[in-house]
Amino acid sequence: MRFRFPIISVALASVALTPLAMPLPASAQTVADSAREAVIVLRPDAVFDGETATLRKGWSVLVRANRIQAVGPDIATPAQASEIQLPGTTLMPGLIEGHSHLFLHPYNETSWDDQVLHELLALRTARATVHARVTLMAGFTTVRDLGTEGAGYADVGLKQAIAQGIVPGPRMLVATRAIVAPGAYGPRGFEPGVAVPLGAEEAGGPALVDAVRRQIGAGADLIKLYADYRWGPSEPSRPTFTEAEMRMAVEAAHGAGRQVVAHASTAEGMRRAIAAGVDTIEHGDEGTAEVFAAMKAKGIGFCPTLAAGDAVARYRGWNGAAPAPRSVQEGYDALAKARKAGVAICMGGDVGVFAHGDNAREAELMVKAGMTPAEVAIAVTSGNARMFGIGDRLGIVKPGMLADLVAVEGNPLTDISAIRKVSLVMKDGILWKGPATR
Repeated sequence: MRFRFPIISVALASVALTPLAMPLPASAQTVADSAREAVIVLRPDAVFDGETATLRKGWSVLVRANRIQAVGPDIATPAQASEIQLPGTTLMPGLIEGHSHLFLHPYNETSWDDQVLHELLALRTARATVHARVTLMAGFTTVRDLGTEGAGYADVGLKQAIAQGIVPGPRMLVATRAIVAPGAYGPRGFEPGVAVPLGAEEAGGPALVDAVRRQIGAGADLIKLYADYRWGPSEPSRPTFTEAEMRMAVEAAHGAGRQVVAHASTAEGMRRAIAAGVDTIEHGDEGTAEVFAAMKAKGIGFCPTLAAGDAVARYRGWNGAAPAPRSVQEGYDALAKARKAGVAICMGGDVGVFAHGDNAREAELMVKAGMTPAEVAIAVTSGNARMFGIGDRLGIVKPGMLADLVAVEGNPLTDISAIRKVSLVMKDGILWKGPATR
């Protein structure tokens, strides 16, 4: 009997994984195991390899089990293989979200404080499984999830549930609780003697190293530090950790093979994080030319998170018309300075502030801020993969790489909005969305 490659369909109301092209197996893991025995040829109109700004017309991709076996214009269909015809599409690497919070949902639905203080952990986890599904179906097969914001180590459990086939979702690189200086985070406004749940773990001085090690031991793939934040509710952001504190944290994390991400919006917070040797800086609104030059010299990546600033401004009443609010314009200006300095740019929108599945919003705003569609398409694939230390297996369409692939309608190298029009999603050789094989 000719093998039919399974398409896995997941209803929001159920975690059961139901393949449409084969009898229902005993378990979700059986589906995954069966899929990984498959051989399939994907035939789009063109292939974007993720690293060169060239569209390869007439190319196809051969997938065997969970790896890309061949890519090119003259790929024959092997015996016992299946084909998927993808007319009108560009096949490209699975998209990589650089800054996500799967345990948050848009602030115009429920404020951040209320999510941290009042939503049950079980509720937040259940919602996060839905966020994971819609993220995958939007073509984002990998996410760097930068903190559960009060949900403890639930991201580690969600990552395991996805890996075990219990729920659908992207590959996850998780930061668990994130780390803040004592007194420098929220929620706030309570009597100081009352213990209030916080959105991150407090630690400072020598205890900061212990917190890094504790989070790594609990499953953190990376460490997130808040290099600056608002000490008071009406104050501007100011540095929180000293440079020496962050150096200790970075040394401990790097010694354990983990990257370090720094939340930093002030020039001084960024300067301290750069001197400490972090791997990426998130936000960076007040970064100066000198700060970005220092980032370039140290090979530190920059994630501008334009979509979060845009979303918050709209929640406050901005309708998108010019002139943009100062908070929005600062993000555009920071990205321009970073690009001028030659800093590697991460595509990550701080999704969770706005709706999951709308991850392409950041890519579109990066183009609006001056990047070309091709630059953004590379950033969201091979660029993010290299920056996050996973470029040896993801982010590029070439033989030997993991079969994380998406097909989009149109050409993302000339119109980045094409990544919104996802017609096929494959992760680790398993087809989650797409037309039937033949």
